[in-house]
Amino acid sequence: MPVLLCSDINLDHLQNLLGRYGMEVNNVAPHEHIPGSFWQPPEAGLVGNALYVRDDTPVHSALHEACHYICMDQQRRQNLDTDAGGGYEEEDGVCYLQILLSEHIAEMGKQRMFSDMDEWGYSFRLGSSQAWFEQDAEDAVEWLKQYGLIDNVSQPAWKVRQ
Repeated sequence: MPVLLCSDINLDHLQNLLGRYGMEVNNVAPHEHIPGSFWQPPEAGLVGNALYVRDDTPVHSALHEACHYICMDQQRRQNLDTDAGGGYEEEDGVCYLQILLSEHIAEMGKQRMFSDMDEWGYSFRLGSSQAWFEQDAEDAVEWLKQYGLIDNVSQPAWKVRQ
């Protein structure tokens, strides 16, 4: 099954979700360059608090880049242009949070996110994103809690890292 694309969802729902974090979603015209795309189109791009997507951008990419914005410290966020940076712990937090946020996109949900992450080639030592999320993501959960990005029951806290 092909990965879920931004053209397959209502972008207003993505905007409403990410607006809770002070982000804006900008839809780029087909075949146009995606500003701030580190991996190049069709991957999502980040410049400041703006997330750039096209219709052919995978939803997992949009949420992954948005979660980088949420998980990075304030100084990196202020200077953000294309390269989100961050270390291994932050990357794990980003992956975990994108799975949590997928539940807030009606067309996606966790199961579709797991499938799309695996299809796209995200790599986890247990062999799949679902196995990692369910059995090996304790460090990611603790990291997200440490920065107040999820609550005590591992749900989004709806704020960015300070």
